[in-house]
Amino acid sequence: CIRALDGTHIRASVSLCIQGRFRSRKGGTTQNVLAAIIFVLKISYVLAGWEGSAHDSRILSDALSRPRGLRILE
Repeated sequence: CIRALDGTHIRASVSLCIQGRFRSRKGGTTQNVLAAIIFVLKISYVLAGWEGSAHDSRILSDALSRPRGLRILE
C-alpha cells in the first residue's frame, strides 16, 4: 500500500441561504473533506469545503484536476 484515500463529513455552520447544499444524506449540515494519507501515517493531501450533498466522485475529480491537487503515482 502506497497511500490511503477517504472522505468524511464534518459539521458546518453556513448561512441559511446555502444550507440546502450543505445538507448531508443523514440530514445534518456538513462539509465534505477528502484526505490522502501515505503509508507512514502522514497526511499528504486534504481538500475541504465541498458541500455535504456533493458526491464523492465529483470531489475526487476536483482534487485530481487542480494544479497543485492530488497526484496518483504510476
